[in-house]
Amino acid sequence: MTDDRLKPMDPAVSPRFGDVATLLRAPRVPPRAGIDIALVGVPFDLGTNYRTGARSGPAAVREASRTIRLVHPTSRIAPFDLCQIGDVGDVAINAMDLAASLAAIEAFFERLQDLGITPISVGGDHTVPLPILRAFAPQPVGLVQFDAHPDTLDTLMGTRINHATTFRRAVEEGLIDPQRAVQVGLRGSMFSADDASWSRAAGMRVITMDEFEALGRPRVIEEIGRVIGDGPTYVSFDIDGLDAVYAMGTGVPEVGGYSVRDAQVMLQSLRGRHLIGADLCEVAPMYDPTGQTALNAANLLFELLCVVADSRVAQASNSRRT
Repeated sequence: MTDDRLKPMDPAVSPRFGDVATLLRAPRVPPRAGIDIALVGVPFDLGTNYRTGARSGPAAVREASRTIRLVHPTSRIAPFDLCQIGDVGDVAINAMDLAASLAAIEAFFERLQDLGITPISVGGDHTVPLPILRAFAPQPVGLVQFDAHPDTLDTLMGTRINHATTFRRAVEEGLIDPQRAVQVGLRGSMFSADDASWSRAAGMRVITMDEFEALGRPRVIEEIGRVIGDGPTYVSFDIDGLDAVYAMGTGVPEVGGYSVRDAQVMLQSLRGRHLIGADLCEVAPMYDPTGQTALNAANLLFELLCVVADSRVAQASNSRRT
């Protein structure tokens, strides 16, 4: 009997530095029935207003993720043993047209939805979650947003859809339940004193870095769990949520953030939650010639894959019981 599971190539057969890079070394396959989790590149950065370059994020994370192995060191989750996981390639965006690109992203993820596939995407700027949620959120879902910025402005430079307005539009469109949304790590200088006021007024739980330090990581984790509960939840990780010392390769790096270790533990705490998908955005590799930002992103992508795969199995088991 042959094993037809989708798994990274055995490094004893093909070394990790060989062949074409894929996300977490997953097999490159087209979207199709039978895939449980799709790793998707979204090379889009037409929603940025400062430093472009996040269009190169998926390629950089693919290359950096050659270093990732198969089993989580703490939870012992082996996602490729739990689920059929493939790198389904990049969304074919229109590099000259924001609206056409958003439509292409939404259509791509609608196809995954139709196939029953759970998506984990690598952006691309932080506009990317909006068309994904449009495709994947038939009812308002919970949100865990790791970010230095709230991304709930009404407009930026006269535009209503960009990387600083994503989650305001998502709440307004009924894609996110603000009472089950938590933003972790907000900090940095602001355009105005009202930058994060809409998040709070809408009912989102805002945990600034000042509060993060005052509460401590364990209590922040408890607060995240309290807010999202057991309902369907989407996870969005902007790499600038990390302190700039760990993530200079991004459009708007911010000092004074949490560490990679903080981020790993917070993501691990999402095990057992009902996760419908996730993204990791804003890696702009040309601003970090060391490659450290992309390496950190690849490791956080593995954290996301582990908890999403575990959730996928749990939800399938719950469905069979009901």
